[in-house]
Amino acid sequence: MEKKSALVALAALSQESRLDVFRLLVQVGPEGLAARKIADHLGITPPALSFHLKELTHANLVSPRPTGRSIIYTANLDTMGALVEYLSEDCCKGIPCGPVGALWSNGAARASSTMHASDRHGDSTEDKIYNVLFLCTANSSRSIMAEALINTMGKGRFRGYSAGSHPAGAVNPFALEQVRATGYPLAQLRSKSWDEFARPDAPRMDFIFTVCDNAAGEPCPVWPGHPVSAHWGFQDPAAVAGTDEQKRDAFNKVYRQIMTRMNLFTSLPLNMLEKNAIQAQLNGIGTTPV
Repeated sequence: MEKKSALVALAALSQESRLDVFRLLVQVGPEGLAARKIADHLGITPPALSFHLKELTHANLVSPRPTGRSIIYTANLDTMGALVEYLSEDCCKGIPCGPVGALWSNGAARASSTMHASDRHGDSTEDKIYNVLFLCTANSSRSIMAEALINTMGKGRFRGYSAGSHPAGAVNPFALEQVRATGYPLAQLRSKSWDEFARPDAPRMDFIFTVCDNAAGEPCPVWPGHPVSAHWGFQDPAAVAGTDEQKRDAFNKVYRQIMTRMNLFTSLPLNMLEKNAIQAQLNGIGTTPV
């Protein structure tokens, strides 16, 4: 690689978002990703991403590939390998240490092609089952419906739980009506304290969501494992006064709002994202109009 090309590549990677894009494409491997999916994964607006992809393509760090109506972008590992080799030229005080760029390129290619295979041996997260806890004050309505939805919509990737800071001790019957339509076993739903999940023998949570403003403002227990947390606020359907039909309508509305956000959450490629990117996505879901 010539000095001019090295400077162009280094300049392209010196911007944070472009570096994130390149690293994501390295992780994905030769399959690549469409621009829309890159934007969703990293929380970058489409206009900004278009500019960053243009810069990376100009530096020959990213290669676009038309596929149907989309353009798939892949990381150009040969360019990165040549850059590393250029930077490492005449290293080690003249002691032979092998073709560094080739080693990087081959190693990265192997890593991306075997990333999913390693998951099956427990070294990564593709086949991981994520534990998710939904918190509310009474744990009788919103968190209960969220627990049932994550267990039915997660298709085996998620194991849902719910709890409350001041549990009511009983599940609201209108919440049970909504859950019944999912086929989730109603007998598994109960109103309980969040202290159960702070015990040493409790399941270790990967994600914790507060679904009411009161619970979000209360001091929470110390959760083992430092789970990712976010606030997804919903109005309390149990606070609606009126006829049974009016109450039922309120529960159905909130139930569908929870379902909308759950669809977004369960669609995230969690095994491809770093923790800060996951946090950004969860915060974004929490502010999505429903």
